[in-house]
Amino acid sequence: MTPSDSNTTAGPSTPLRSAQDDDFAKGVTTSHFVRGMRLFSATAIVMGSMIGSGIFIVSAEMSRTVGSPALLIAAWLVTAAMTLIGALSYGELAAMMPKAGGQYVYLREALGPLWGFLYGWTLFLVIQTGTIAAVGVAFGKFLGVFFPAVSANNWLWHIGRVPAIPVGPMVLGNMEIGLNTANLAAIVVIVLLTLLNTMGVRLGSSVQNVFTSAKVLALLCVIAVGVHLHLLNHDKVGQRENFGPHWQNFWAGAGWHTLHPLQVGVGGPTALVGLFTVIAVVQVGSLFSSDAWNNVTFTAGEIENPRRNLPLSLAIGTGVVLLLYIACNFVYLVVLPMSGSADAHIALGRGIAHASQDRVATAVMEEAFGSIGAKLMAGAILISTFGCVNGMLLAGARVYYAMSHDGLFFKSVGKLGKKSGVPVNSLWVQCVWTCLLCLSGSYGQLLDYVIFAVLVFYILTIGGLFVLRRTEPDAPRPYRAFGYPVLPALYIVMATWICVVLLRYKPQYTWPGLILVLLGVPVYLVWKRQGTRISEPETES
Repeated sequence: MTPSDSNTTAGPSTPLRSAQDDDFAKGVTTSHFVRGMRLFSATAIVMGSMIGSGIFIVSAEMSRTVGSPALLIAAWLVTAAMTLIGALSYGELAAMMPKAGGQYVYLREALGPLWGFLYGWTLFLVIQTGTIAAVGVAFGKFLGVFFPAVSANNWLWHIGRVPAIPVGPMVLGNMEIGLNTANLAAIVVIVLLTLLNTMGVRLGSSVQNVFTSAKVLALLCVIAVGVHLHLLNHDKVGQRENFGPHWQNFWAGAGWHTLHPLQVGVGGPTALVGLFTVIAVVQVGSLFSSDAWNNVTFTAGEIENPRRNLPLSLAIGTGVVLLLYIACNFVYLVVLPMSGSADAHIALGRGIAHASQDRVATAVMEEAFGSIGAKLMAGAILISTFGCVNGMLLAGARVYYAMSHDGLFFKSVGKLGKKSGVPVNSLWVQCVWTCLLCLSGSYGQLLDYVIFAVLVFYILTIGGLFVLRRTEPDAPRPYRAFGYPVLPALYIVMATWICVVLLRYKPQYTWPGLILVLLGVPVYLVWKRQGTRISEPETES
């Protein structure tokens, strides 16, 4: 069953199951999607979409903010708890509605079509495409380690510079527009992987399986390096400064009554905040380095036995990645001191907080292998970013396909390739917009702006779980959310607290995202008036 199979007035009162849903039990779908992904491939999408370049970088900024080894680990534990609860909650929705579009469908069915559209609008405009652009350009930058000609400063076509424009607590603009060799590398990778994914879901998922396995191996190597250095020398600077005798140094600065300096907005005053507030602020880094786990739900129409494999892939994928992330951060603390000097010339002197260009993992590898360590880490990040781009390209196109079937996006995007059985036009539309973001130089800024919006959509979706338990009590639920209602409610409380803190202390991450979402309301009204629902599946000739 695709979005087009549901009633025209989709919303909280719409029945979630029709006779066509029986197709799912047979492993087929009325939209002719090919169910070519098994549990391993679905799990690879979860893990591959989560692991990009963030885990290798964000701990530097987090360390500068929390100033305590214990709070750095606590922040990642909060991220792990929230992500696992979110994934287990989504598992129920995924098993109920194993349809192409995933989270878009859940919001549409639980809260109404407007909320589904606002999510899909923001996903296409920035969340999915902006993330792909940012990860793609990261690929180009790390490719420059091996080929110096690939650089963000090596311009092939420099259109111009947008100056910094202060707007209240935010700074807009401040970006270069044009084509350089770094974003050219990103564009080549994006186009290549889009082309591969138009050839069929089995090929796309096979690429994902290979690169997810490789990037997990890369993380395990970083962890193994940390363990090796620990066993080799028990008096490493990181161990001595971050842990000390009986872990006394580990807890320094993590007291309940300790106040932490925090700058409000961009260039604003410095406020002193408590433990819960500072952990909430740094979730901007850890929570969204762990994001995109929900991408697998977008591909539900192509997963074998989705009512079983979707919840399992969410639980296994998020659990494994988060264990690796926490282990990596312990390795950072074992090898490098937490604080350091930005003026130091060696990795040990700079520490985690002032690692060169925030590349903490690279600093760890340099400590283990010298200058060759930087290249080893660059290679690992190339593998990681390549796999991340593939997973997000594969998954995102299914949401725009579902929107098209609801008459809320271009009609041609709702067609499947006759031979491939994948949304070819949707993949190419996504590709074009992503490449434009690469050229604009604005993707990083846009991603900062939508972090708050992403969290709001997670809150709404998990809130939809409660709505559907009330409005559709008899709907088949092959899997029920673990810990319901306590754990989903806890997620909503924790995520709401983070949103409140970000509104107060980091407005540059909140108001622009809300504005982008709200701009979708008039667009929705236009699509709703002019769009036509696709009542029958369409394929390209």
